[in-house]
Amino acid sequence: MTGDVQQNREVYILFGIAAVLLVVSGIGPTDRATWWLEVAPVVVGIPLLLWLRPRFPFTSLLYRLLFIHACIVMLGGHYTYAQVPLGDWVRDWFDLTRNNYDRLGHLAQGFIPAILMRELLWRTSPLRGSRWLPFLVVCFCLAFSAVFEMIEWWVALIMGGSADAFLALQGDQWDTQWDMFLAGCGAIISLLLLSRLHDRQLARITA
Repeated sequence: MTGDVQQNREVYILFGIAAVLLVVSGIGPTDRATWWLEVAPVVVGIPLLLWLRPRFPFTSLLYRLLFIHACIVMLGGHYTYAQVPLGDWVRDWFDLTRNNYDRLGHLAQGFIPAILMRELLWRTSPLRGSRWLPFLVVCFCLAFSAVFEMIEWWVALIMGGSADAFLALQGDQWDTQWDMFLAGCGAIISLLLLSRLHDRQLARITA
């Protein structure tokens, strides 16, 4: 019982911090339209997860990962991904040709949704323990990344040149391919590193 209380406290603390950071990220962003486009999943996700928690609570691992993903998204939304200072520092330190913060974002776009989809399939489908589970999780992450790239394309068609900050191409003609490749790599790395820990938490939460 004590563990459950501590987990509940941690989860709601994460929700509170994420809500505060969302407000902070919206103060004087580099581009207001880009900020809205980038943080929309966080704006929708926080109330959705709060609504689901009493009915379908997730593992603490997943909540922590979603919080990290929200922080990555909100920082990118505030500065735009091509102008995040952290990416500039890494570019200068390693003498790179571009700000690679968006690469981190797309790696996370596979790494974190992999655990989300793994948990949903493990708990709501006959795939628990199946050898097909990792394969289908990676397929989902690749499909999710492809859909996101199509959304970027539609936004570019609608907004024209003003969508450059959202696209964060930085002159790279292979940016779309890099984004999907990194999402796939993120999903595979996530499953290799976190599956055993995730299994233990799933066993406890469904006991």
